[in-house]
Amino acid sequence: MLRFDLRTESQRLRQLIQRVEQDEELEQLWKCSNVMAIDRLGYTDHGPVHAKIVAENCLRLSQLLKGVQLPGVCRDYGLSEEYSEIVLFLAAIFHDLGMVIQRHGHEMYSAFLAYPHLERLLRDFSPQERAIIISEVLHAITSHYTGEALTKEAGILCVADALDMEKGRARIPFHAGKVDIHSVSALAIERVEILKGERKPVSIRIEMSNSAGIFQVDQLLGDRIRRSGLADYLEVVAEVTEREKKILHRFELKA
Repeated sequence: MLRFDLRTESQRLRQLIQRVEQDEELEQLWKCSNVMAIDRLGYTDHGPVHAKIVAENCLRLSQLLKGVQLPGVCRDYGLSEEYSEIVLFLAAIFHDLGMVIQRHGHEMYSAFLAYPHLERLLRDFSPQERAIIISEVLHAITSHYTGEALTKEAGILCVADALDMEKGRARIPFHAGKVDIHSVSALAIERVEILKGERKPVSIRIEMSNSAGIFQVDQLLGDRIRRSGLADYLEVVAEVTEREKKILHRFELKA
């Protein structure tokens, strides 16, 4: 079963995490996401490991961005930041569940599939709290890949998802024969760190083994940051830390 290594002072969030870790149906749905993503489409990991990494990224970003913008649940509903962490965790674990149905529009399918699970997982919350949390989770899910992030939580998920770019996520499709700018550039990303910044609240440091990794940083991560509403609070530095490694020896263009 999947285990989350999340630092939080929230007892309610810890209880939710424990409930999710023991949920065999969710575990299987994450595995089904990878059957579609990896086995059928030749894409990168969209299963349990990705969900775990994105959840950890979300809470790390949330902690570093405290005091910067009000989370949606605080600004619009007067709830505490504890609820913001709950929204982030739930949005992170459900954001790619729609991959079990189809890649195109998967964020909308994710929201559709998440709803009954959210109602079940949040059964100990009041009806009002449950409605607010579900609304905020569904907004974050549906805006993580396309659309406009209208809350801090949605913006954090948008960036946290893109930060799962280290080479291990792309190794399977590359070695299975999927050779394109996406797989090659992803293999160039050695390490991603989310740190406390000096000039801005968050410093994202990316180590690359090959300059091809700049595609991941500039095109993919850059687009997410621009849509997140958090660009003013994030600094991103990517560098080739050692001598460049050759990823590809030969490439044939197939018409």
